[in-house]
This record gives sequence, C-alpha cells and structure tokens, in this order.
Amino acid sequence: MVRVVLRIVLVLAVIPLLLSLAYNVVNPVSTLMLARWITGARVERVWTPIEAMSPALVRTVIASEDARFCFHPGVDIAEMRAAIETADDIEETRGASTIPMQIAKNLFLWPGRELIRKAIEIPLALWLDLVVSKRRLIEIYLNIAEWGPDGEFGVAAGARRAFDLPPSRVDARQAALLAVMLPNPHRRDAGNPSVGVQRLASRLQARVPREGPELTSCLGPLRGDGARP
Repeated sequence: MVRVVLRIVLVLAVIPLLLSLAYNVVNPVSTLMLARWITGARVERVWTPIEAMSPALVRTVIASEDARFCFHPGVDIAEMRAAIETADDIEETRGASTIPMQIAKNLFLWPGRELIRKAIEIPLALWLDLVVSKRRLIEIYLNIAEWGPDGEFGVAAGARRAFDLPPSRVDARQAALLAVMLPNPHRRDAGNPSVGVQRLASRLQARVPREGPELTSCLGPLRGDGARP
C-alpha cells in the first residue's frame, strides 16, 4: 500500500514537470479555466502571441506584478522575506508572488491561502523559470490570467471586454487600468473604473517609465502591431 501511494505521489509530481517542458510549444489552459469548462461555466480566451500585444501592456503588467521579473530565477527571495515580515496573513504576501509563481499556481495548483500550496508553488516556479524562457513565461501569463468576472481569461478577452480593442492597440493608460485589475478581476473593472481603481492606475502609469528599459530587458524586441507608447 505504501509503495502504491509513493508511486501515485511520484506520478503527480512528474506530471507538472513534464508539462512545463511541453508548454514551450503548447499553449496551456489554467486549472480555473478547466474547472469552469467542467461545470459548464462560460470561458472566453483567445490565445495572443506576445508579438501581437502592445509593448505598453507587457511593460505595465510586469511593473505591476513582478518588477524584478527579468532578474530573479522564478522566486524573489528578498521580496518574499520582506513581505512575510510585514504581512499579517499569507494573503498579504501577494506582493512577493512572482509571475512564475502565479503561473505555477494557475497551471498546476488551486486558489487559496494554504501554506502547503505555497510550498509546492515555489519549486514549480523555479522549475518553470529554468526550462521556459522569460519571453514565453510572460506570454503564457498574459494569456491565462483571469481578466473579468464572467470567464474572461487572457489579455485578448480582457481588452475586448474593457475597451473593445485588441491587445495590440492598448495604450499606456488602458494598460495600467487592465494591470490593476489582476489582484481582483471580480471587483475591479478597467472598462468602468472606480475612483480607487483610477487612482491605482495613475500611480502605476507614472511608475512604469521610471523602471527603465531593464524592466523588459530579458524579453527581446517587443513589437505590438499598432501599439501606442
């Protein structure tokens, strides 16, 4: 019986490791998308290559979610330590959750505050960052993030819902409004922003230029079709 359990655990551990390699060429879906499909809930997602995204959108999301994305190996230890020291509970450590960590959670794990989930998320994030390029990682993230209250996933669905625009035509202000939705896409609306959301977007929009070209230095050229700066 113990051997059977160990084999099951081993298989469950190997599956995400192998899938991570496949995601270099296969466009993934998130566990939340799968759950909605299984229950018959609406899912809208149109995969968009990074070349068809506004550079302003890519830069702004990175600045908002993980400004050191190009410089850490999937986990930002310094930011995580600082967030843990100042947080009252695990939910408040979101600021230390890097883009690879969020990808690991969205692709392989479940939502929640459990410490066990975070403990699994960290090695998966390190593995993803090792075997998938930074450019591909941000492309995946922008295509699996939840961007609306009714099954909108990925930036194409988010930009269409909020502004009736493709991701290639999102400007700096619209990018900031979309980026600040990400912590809570069920309560924050880029298309009809509250005063608080507008204030957050203004702060983010002002900060992005100060981050400099290093913000996306690991991604190579960004040439969004028709993008505005």
